[in-house]
Amino acid sequence: MSVFTLKVNGQSHTVDVDPTTPLLYVLSDDLALKGPKFGCGLGQCGSCTAIVNGRAVRSCRTPVSTVNGATITTLEGLGTPEKPHPIQKAFIDAQAAQCGFCLNGVILTAKAFLDANPKATDEQIHQAMSTVLCRCFTTTRMMAAIKKYATERA
Repeated sequence: MSVFTLKVNGQSHTVDVDPTTPLLYVLSDDLALKGPKFGCGLGQCGSCTAIVNGRAVRSCRTPVSTVNGATITTLEGLGTPEKPHPIQKAFIDAQAAQCGFCLNGVILTAKAFLDANPKATDEQIHQAMSTVLCRCFTTTRMMAAIKKYATERA
């Protein structure tokens, strides 16, 4: 076991875990966060996405030892029910959620991508989002919400 310090959603947390423990398990089990979800366990679906130092990462495949001292944002760290982050508000306005399982990955992937590429084209946005899988096919509404966010933040 090793001690790691993580800054998650603006708060510092110290955890004592095996260095190979996936970040997802620390976020969900140790910190009781509900945003990142276990989906495929292979880093392919995106349900476990977290933003680490500005980059969207698959937390199910990221050993906690590689993010010691990093700034980590989960879905809970973006906004609140009373005051949602603009990307969350865009999803609410577009009614872009159905089952919600992929929502964490979609929102965090889109936010990290647009933060790094504020003038991204529709094609670039589609390409970036192609790495997150959605089972219930609300993709059209999700893309509308992402484009609304991209336009409004510019």
